[in-house]
Amino acid sequence: MHSVPPFRDRLDAARQLAAALAHHRGSNPLVLAVPRGAVPMGKLIADALQGELDIVQVRKLGAPFNPELAVGAVDESGWRSVAPHAAQAGADPDYLDAAAERELAKMRARRARWTPVRAPVDPAGRVTIVLDDGVATGQSMFAALHAVRARRPAHLVCAVGVAPPDTLARLRNAADEVVCLAAPRDFQAVGQYYRDFAQVEDDEVEAVLAQAQDRAPSHANTGERG
Repeated sequence: MHSVPPFRDRLDAARQLAAALAHHRGSNPLVLAVPRGAVPMGKLIADALQGELDIVQVRKLGAPFNPELAVGAVDESGWRSVAPHAAQAGADPDYLDAAAERELAKMRARRARWTPVRAPVDPAGRVTIVLDDGVATGQSMFAALHAVRARRPAHLVCAVGVAPPDTLARLRNAADEVVCLAAPRDFQAVGQYYRDFAQVEDDEVEAVLAQAQDRAPSHANTGERG
């Protein structure tokens, strides 16, 4: 493990990711942040790349009696990824059905609160960057990439601050491009690589997305890339 975490906070990681993604500047990229932590990061990156910000919602499905252990994930369409260890962890099909319905209800409520006056931005035909502050098992990121891929982006990018090497290797099969700032072999948790990893609250997400919408270019939903 790093003796000093490599990132001061999420915005520090976002600045580094923006530099690593600079080759997409000017292509009107769509940055889809995984709520909540990545949303302020996404605003900084979208501004730096002259792009647009929205969210892609996915929710972890936690194991019975151990909600921190991911046994899968679900996206806003209802599509699920299920981890190989799900059954061993006690997550049978009935459990997964019920867990997915609970998480879908939460996503619908958040979408209604965070982007109440518009539909999700369409990634079709656009360079689309799916962003998170970091991933562990990668279940949520896999679900997010699957959801976005189904909507036919021109080029699908996975961008994360930190990930374990084995997860990173699998993510390379799910995106056209993967940008990761740190891939430590002794990875334990995303937060250990940030000196400040304070929780991002709903009010901040709502404010950031409202500000991003106010600044969105008039051609953003047309699929133009220039």
